[in-house]
Amino acid sequence: MPFNITAVKTSSNGIWQGDNPLDFAFPLLIVQTTLIIAVSRSLAVFFKPLRQPIVIAEIVGGILLGPSALGRNTAYMHRIFPKWSMPILESVASIGLLFFLFLVGLELDLSSIQRSGKRAFGIAVAGITLPFLGGVGVAFVFRNTLYTAADKPGYAEFLVFMGVALSITAFPVLARILAELKLLTTRIGETAMAAAAFNDVAAWILLALAVALAGNGGESGEKKSPLVSLWVLLSGVGFVVFMLVVIRPGMKWVAKRGSPENDVVRESYVCLTLAGVMVSGFATDLIGIHSIFGAFVFGLTIPKDGEFAQRLIERIEDFVSGLLLPLYFATSGLKTDVAKIRGAESWGMLGLVVVTACVGKIAGTFAVAVMVKVPAREALTLGFLMNTKGLVELIVLNIGKEKKVLNDETFAILVLMALFTTFITTPSVMAIYKPARSTHRKLKDLSTSGDSSKEELRILACLHGPANVSSLISLIESIRTTKILQLKLFVMHLMELTERSSSIIMVQRARKNGFPFVHRYGHGECHSSVVGGFQAYRQLGRVAVRPITAVSPLPTMHEDICHMAETKRVTMIILPFHKRWNVDHGHGHHHHQDGGDGNVPENVGHGWRLVNLRVLKNAPCSVAVLVDRGLGSIEAQSSSVDGQTNVVERVCVVFFGGPDDREALELGGRMAEHPAVKVTVIRFLVRETLRSNAVTLRPATSKGKEKSYAFLTTNVDPQREKELDEGALEEFKSKWKEMVEYGEKEPNNTIEEILSIGQSKDFDLIVVGKGRLPSAEVAALAERQAEHPELGPIGDVLASSTNHIIPSILVVQQHNKAHVEETTGSKLVTESSLSTNGDTNV
Repeated sequence: MPFNITAVKTSSNGIWQGDNPLDFAFPLLIVQTTLIIAVSRSLAVFFKPLRQPIVIAEIVGGILLGPSALGRNTAYMHRIFPKWSMPILESVASIGLLFFLFLVGLELDLSSIQRSGKRAFGIAVAGITLPFLGGVGVAFVFRNTLYTAADKPGYAEFLVFMGVALSITAFPVLARILAELKLLTTRIGETAMAAAAFNDVAAWILLALAVALAGNGGESGEKKSPLVSLWVLLSGVGFVVFMLVVIRPGMKWVAKRGSPENDVVRESYVCLTLAGVMVSGFATDLIGIHSIFGAFVFGLTIPKDGEFAQRLIERIEDFVSGLLLPLYFATSGLKTDVAKIRGAESWGMLGLVVVTACVGKIAGTFAVAVMVKVPAREALTLGFLMNTKGLVELIVLNIGKEKKVLNDETFAILVLMALFTTFITTPSVMAIYKPARSTHRKLKDLSTSGDSSKEELRILACLHGPANVSSLISLIESIRTTKILQLKLFVMHLMELTERSSSIIMVQRARKNGFPFVHRYGHGECHSSVVGGFQAYRQLGRVAVRPITAVSPLPTMHEDICHMAETKRVTMIILPFHKRWNVDHGHGHHHHQDGGDGNVPENVGHGWRLVNLRVLKNAPCSVAVLVDRGLGSIEAQSSSVDGQTNVVERVCVVFFGGPDDREALELGGRMAEHPAVKVTVIRFLVRETLRSNAVTLRPATSKGKEKSYAFLTTNVDPQREKELDEGALEEFKSKWKEMVEYGEKEPNNTIEEILSIGQSKDFDLIVVGKGRLPSAEVAALAERQAEHPELGPIGDVLASSTNHIIPSILVVQQHNKAHVEETTGSKLVTESSLSTNGDTNV
């Protein structure tokens, strides 16, 4: 070592006074932290397409920065990670670890473990016992092969450490993997989470035992009295009992008093809790068990059902998980020297430990799962899921190294084993477990489900939160027919899963309730109002409402929506638009006309817009996007009566032609059946000038794609399309003539005519087709720069925030297996009359 640690100063005087900041503790710590976070986050981006949890990137980052890779350069190692700096780096990382284990305890809901019952308990016991026994067997081989007579650890502690290292399941990592794979809210996900929680608790108890047995690692060479280990264990049990009997009721009182008033948690209670984490850690360290055990148990004492736990997590988790925890994994990597695994014997040991860990965990879990009547494929999947190691494993290994139970070579072998077992989880589960998909069932479009059939109409309605509820109920109510056809509504609450660990609490609550909104946390009153709305609506009798929760990262949210539509055989998905207008109906809509606040939309974010785009592209059925401008609000309903006391909603269907418009017309027909809905159909005819000049679309340039509309590239017979349009209109008129107002227009300026409909106060809802196979009138609008291309030309004009539109808009896209290829197009007018009705050729 170049200099004595006692001579190390905290901060330097700066380079102008001849000091090198890297020779001082604090500036060096800043450099180390920055380097570690930069490397681990860069690797996380690389591993993301492989669907690997972030912990993999953090461990690999540490290994790359350590003696296995960059650390081979001694100048770099002495300058950036000198030996004297390691205790300081590890101390800061240990604070992160302490609070992380507190968060894990906070996430572990013991009541949900109890509810999961015998099945999960049996699976957890098998998942621990077999690999633990395997670990004991491997420990004998390791002890005789990789240790010299001088550094051999005691039998008891080494056996327990190896057993724990092989049998542990990382609960926080498993939760993240399940969310990635869309399995969190499935039966297999519930079982895995509960079994992992059992496993976690058992592992910490075993770890406490191992630490008690290891003591000071026999550094002085003298043998400890067995009574010391016994005292440590008894004190540990006493500590847990004290925490659960005395501290738990106290924390209930703190949580009650500390709950937010006016959305503010009282600081004193947060500080008290954070100090409690430190004190608990110190208490277990004093006893002789690692300080993280105290923080974990303290986390268990805090009640999970109020808002206090949620707010605590929000306060500390970003700092802990984003900044301090990566330091801990990096220090593990810095201690891992892969070069220490030398020769065939050592590599053979690595193979042995990986096989033992995997076989023990997977076989044990599989056997018991099959015994409790879990299907074989699910049982095997559970085995692979329970084999997730990750960060909890590293904590065990680091403590083992600290206590001199594991030497450098054993430590390196076990770190690589943890990496490998976690790395294979996602690909293995994806290969084995593909949930059954009903792709063989033909999903009917609205227009093809025959009237005579008594099959219920199934709709999947998605929402972001309470703001979407009244408009959604209003729309569904207008579609609910009074005839024999039943309506089954699946309400899917879309919840974004982020990297934050509190997302896991959100998932547990959503799963526990089945209904996503029952548990009052975060915005409690909003959630209860959502429940109230749908429960009241369910009472109407003719609508069966089934709530579903989708907890997903936004880039894969569409998979959940499309998969649900497929498995539930729905006919239409209704999506909320990513912008919503807070309409003030109290002023008789004038607020809009003045361009006041009513025209400033509330934007839920570009990420949600991308979700809609992906659903529109991949949906197995028809899709409708609802642009909400206050549909269903009480003011809107009272202002729409117009002397007809029974009319609650006035709907306008705009018809140009094409499959999307025919689907919109079919939907209008369903609405016409409802006695409280007044439907008006306005058909736009093709102008004489456009009949003689066909409109051909050419693909948009790559620059203009973002701002261009998508059209179908399917070769269609224009004459056939024209016949289908006429047929649909004739059928519609013959069915609903008495109940529907019908009008035709042949405008000189389509946009002006559409805007006049949208800006009038005659309608509450305008239904339009997306127009992917457009008539010449719609195709002529293709050269407009689109604000919202996913809504098609007409929908985009009506959804624009600058056009002062009053009604809400519903844009319909028909599902048709033949119409799969889409391209973005811009207009090109030719003089030749290629098509008789002006339909597009792309």
